[in-house]
Amino acid sequence: MASDETTFTIESDDGSSDELSIPTDMLELLAEEDDESSAQIVGDLALISCAQRIHGAVHHGQGQAGPELEAIEEATLDRFEERFGQTFGEMTGHDH
Repeated sequence: MASDETTFTIESDDGSSDELSIPTDMLELLAEEDDESSAQIVGDLALISCAQRIHGAVHHGQGQAGPELEAIEEATLDRFEERFGQTFGEMTGHDH
């Protein structure tokens, strides 16, 4: 069954922007609460993706991660915990 799409515009402080369309049915499937907006769902997905990527770079990359990457990971995971009310490790079952 084909679904309609919901289009999002992402804008940053530096004035750049991007547009992305996601199947509406998928957004409805991912909604954890009836009042959760599509924008909240996409925001959650973006932060989860960022946390996964920085975690991978720090803990699963080639060589030793430097202090700069570790600081970025710490800041990202702090925002993750603020948004989701649990740590990245608690949510994913992948903790170091």
